[in-house]
Amino acid sequence: MSILIDKDTPVMVQGITGRDGSFHARSMKKDGTRVVGGVTPGKGGTEVDDLPVFDTVTACVAATGAQLSVLFVPPAAFSAAFREALDGGIKTLVCVTEGVPVHQMIDNLKHARERGVRVIGANSPGLISPGKAKAGIMPAAIHLPGRIGVISRSGTLTYEIVSHLSAAGLGQSTCVGIGGDSIVGTGFIDLLTLFEADEETDAVVLIGEIGGDAEEKAAQFVAEKMRKPVAAFIAGRTALPGKRMGHAGAIISSGGGTAASKITAFREAGVPVADLPRDIPALLRELLP
Repeated sequence: MSILIDKDTPVMVQGITGRDGSFHARSMKKDGTRVVGGVTPGKGGTEVDDLPVFDTVTACVAATGAQLSVLFVPPAAFSAAFREALDGGIKTLVCVTEGVPVHQMIDNLKHARERGVRVIGANSPGLISPGKAKAGIMPAAIHLPGRIGVISRSGTLTYEIVSHLSAAGLGQSTCVGIGGDSIVGTGFIDLLTLFEADEETDAVVLIGEIGGDAEEKAAQFVAEKMRKPVAAFIAGRTALPGKRMGHAGAIISSGGGTAASKITAFREAGVPVADLPRDIPALLRELLP
C-alpha cells in the first residue's frame, strides 16, 4: 500500500509542453507512473511523445480520467492553472511551482478545501511511492521500495536522507515533499495521520527546518496520536535570527521557529533527532522491532 499515489493513479501534467513539464512527464512515465496526458492552452491536439495534449483540464479529465495533476507552470500562470484544476475535477494537486505569492496561495487553498481537493505544495518536489509511481521531480533511482514513510520540507535533504536509507536497506513506502513555502497545502500532521493508518508503513522519518511552528505541532501530534515510531532531522542549526535560509518559509523571527526549539519539542515527545542526515538509518534501526 502507499499513500496519495500508486501504480493505478491516472496522472496529468499542466504545462506539459514546457521545458520542465515535458522533461518530467517523460521521467514520471519512465519511472512507472500512469501519465495519461497533459494540458497547455492553445496546444490541444498535439502530443508530447505519445501523451495527448489538451487545451483544458476539463477536456483532459473527460478523455483520460485523470485524478492527480502536477503543475509545472510559471508563477504568473499558477493561480489560473490551480483554479482550472479545481473546476476540472482533479482530486489531488501536486504544485512544483516556486514563487507563488502568499496571498494568492491562501486564497487558492481556501477554494481547494471547499472542493475537498488535496494540495501538495507549492514549491514542492512532489511525492513518490518507490517501484509504483511518482508525481513531481524526485529522482526514482535513489529510492528503494519498502516500509519507511518520509515527510520533508526540503527536496535536497529528502534526496540525501533517502539515499542513506536505501543504502542501509531501509526502503520507503511513500516520500512526500510538503514544500518550502510559508503557506503550503498538506502538512506534517496530515501526512503523519495517513502514514499511521497505512498498514505497509512501519516507521516515519520527518525532515524539518527552521521557521514557523509546524514541527513543534507535529511533535505534539506524535506524542499524543502516533503509535508508529518516528525519527527526525532538523536543518538550520547554525542559521542566524532574521535570516532566510533557502526556503521562503525558513526564517526565524521573534525568537520562534529555531532549530533548537524544534529539536527540543521532538525529544520531549520521545522522537530521536539525528545530528546528521547519515545518522537517520541507525536511529530507525533502534526504533524498529
